[in-house]
Amino acid sequence: MIHVDVMDGHFVPNITVGPPIVQSLRKHTKLPLDCHLMIENPDEYIPAFAEAGASWVSVHYEACRHLHRTLELIERHGMEPAVVINPATAVELLIPVLGMVHHVLVMSVNPGFGGQRFIPYSLNKIRRLKELRQELGLRFRIEVDGGVAHDTVGAVVEAGAELLVAGNAVFGEGHAERDARRLLEAALRAAQVAA
Repeated sequence: MIHVDVMDGHFVPNITVGPPIVQSLRKHTKLPLDCHLMIENPDEYIPAFAEAGASWVSVHYEACRHLHRTLELIERHGMEPAVVINPATAVELLIPVLGMVHHVLVMSVNPGFGGQRFIPYSLNKIRRLKELRQELGLRFRIEVDGGVAHDTVGAVVEAGAELLVAGNAVFGEGHAERDARRLLEAALRAAQVAA
């Protein structure tokens, strides 16, 4: 998949890309486009991301006044809905919507900027989501974004994460293909240990 961070300068203190970039990406790949909306009022933009070719759209629990309605809106527009929680947000707050989502994205840094250090408490949140999925008989996937690097990927995968977002660990040193392969190899080794 290609993870697209969308930031509005309000919900997070940074500004990035929007639907026109997603539309351009869609012309050049058949991979799922995982659009992570770190924005206020996401409902206003969901139709534009659908039209642009987004596959998955994740919205922040903290940004949605009516989360259930927002997730339904994403699904009505033909995309897979997902929910995101910031580091200070408790996993249990998501229980009412877990049956609606394709995945839950755990922010393991405070959203807005790349290159931050992984917050270790995030591992507990990943483990708790894995337990809830089992207890509730659900199928959502667990995604982690922030500080996923060669020294953290093993613990993240062993805790239960299946979708990993890595920016600095892949692009930080200018050897994206090499570093992506190394990160994937480390994740696969951790998955074998976890199995």
